[in-house]
Amino acid sequence: MAQVRLLIGTRKGAFLLTSDGTRRDWEIDGPHFAGWEIMHVQGSSADSDRIYVSQWTDWFGQVIQRSDNGGRSWEAVGNEFRYDGVPGTHQWYDGTPHPWEFKRVWHLAPHPRERDTVYAGVEDAALFRSMDGGVSWTELSGLRTHSTGSTWAPGAGGLCLHTILMDPANPRRMYVAISAAGAFRSDDGGERWEVATGGLRSDFLPDPEATVGHCVHKVAMHPSRPDTLFMQKHWHVCRSDDAGAHWTKVSGNLPSDFGFPIAVHAHEPETLYVVPILSDSVHYPPEGKLRVYRSRSGGNEWEPLTRGLPQQDCYVNILRDAMAVDSLERCGVYFGTTGGQVYASADEGDSWTALVEHLPPVLSVEAQTLP
Repeated sequence: MAQVRLLIGTRKGAFLLTSDGTRRDWEIDGPHFAGWEIMHVQGSSADSDRIYVSQWTDWFGQVIQRSDNGGRSWEAVGNEFRYDGVPGTHQWYDGTPHPWEFKRVWHLAPHPRERDTVYAGVEDAALFRSMDGGVSWTELSGLRTHSTGSTWAPGAGGLCLHTILMDPANPRRMYVAISAAGAFRSDDGGERWEVATGGLRSDFLPDPEATVGHCVHKVAMHPSRPDTLFMQKHWHVCRSDDAGAHWTKVSGNLPSDFGFPIAVHAHEPETLYVVPILSDSVHYPPEGKLRVYRSRSGGNEWEPLTRGLPQQDCYVNILRDAMAVDSLERCGVYFGTTGGQVYASADEGDSWTALVEHLPPVLSVEAQTLP
């Protein structure tokens, strides 16, 4: 029977939660790297034993950890990043007229088929690639030197590259999202990039329909339909059916269309999940009721999923990387909160169980389906 492993990043360490295919009983392992802020924990689909961790503190800076045995032991790798072929450390400026600082790695994306290839999205926004399992990294500098790059501005969390998506049908196509610059697409493996924000509107901008400056919170896609993208942005849930060339609003009947995560069902490319919060200044659920919203029509029509979730006096947030799905036949859905709870649904969101309730604030949740 298949197993599921949840990879949890928190403000004070990483945790691994494992269950069999019934997803009733869970073993909890952690904290790994206690005291460190774990921005992201991500497993490799090309090797189920390989896990990458981005750990960071103000005091010690950025470290990448890798496990090749499912988290039983770890090796610090990737402490050398390069830009334009020149070695660097975890914090530096590159000498351009607009100084650029490497602060931390927000998001890790192992290649779906190439075991030793992994991408990293960093702050200030840039994209790096490693082809040796995270030991050494080279910047794909075409993104940061994009013609719009000098106009990018940070969101409240920093100028972070937080989403990396690879098209499984086209190995040369990939997408990234940056807060608060927007979404970008490459059709040549990350060398050159074009803006993928057509149709987006952000009323807080001087020009609401500007090409860049949109605060994109998360982008998701289903591997069977890689030209269809779903976005949760700073106000509005959106979809694109033409690889990001044009977006339409699909917030529909949500109680608020502000939120951070968005996820797509593992087997139903038109089934989406979001967690609305009240506003950009009030980061907790409307009415203090924690509700996941599901659309089975690709947006516009949404239903609240509440069974097992607190429906009063709940004032937590769910961050952009803190929601995931597994790939079992009955799709499991998972999310973590800033209150330290991790919730799981083994029935596509119909009902929820708190797996743990007293972790540090949860920054990321990923799900691995294991043989």
